[in-house]
Amino acid sequence: MEVEVAERLIAIEVGIELCVYVYALTKDFPRDERYGLTSQIRRSAVSIPSNIAEGSNRHSLKDFLRFMHIAKGSLAELETQLIIAVRLGYIDDFANDLISRVLKLINALIRSLNYRITNND
Repeated sequence: MEVEVAERLIAIEVGIELCVYVYALTKDFPRDERYGLTSQIRRSAVSIPSNIAEGSNRHSLKDFLRFMHIAKGSLAELETQLIIAVRLGYIDDFANDLISRVLKLINALIRSLNYRITNND
């Protein structure tokens, strides 16, 4: 249980780090993208640590697990949107290593929760 708490806190913190990075990255996007891609990218980024935090405060492990899958989906959405931003020429590149780090943390939480659910922990 202690490992899961530490993983959860680290996942939230790294998710917030990713979110702050994304806001800085999208700061200079074209004005006409303010309500388009910029907004969508930022919403995806905010959703990641928010879902980890919300899920970790749910009363059941299954609810927590569901929120981890939502966070993982938001991360995939963010990565896709950043690839689109690169192809549109809005950015040269993005911190794929930071996205990978968040993904590893979320996957570790998912594995831990699946184990606990399976073993009636």
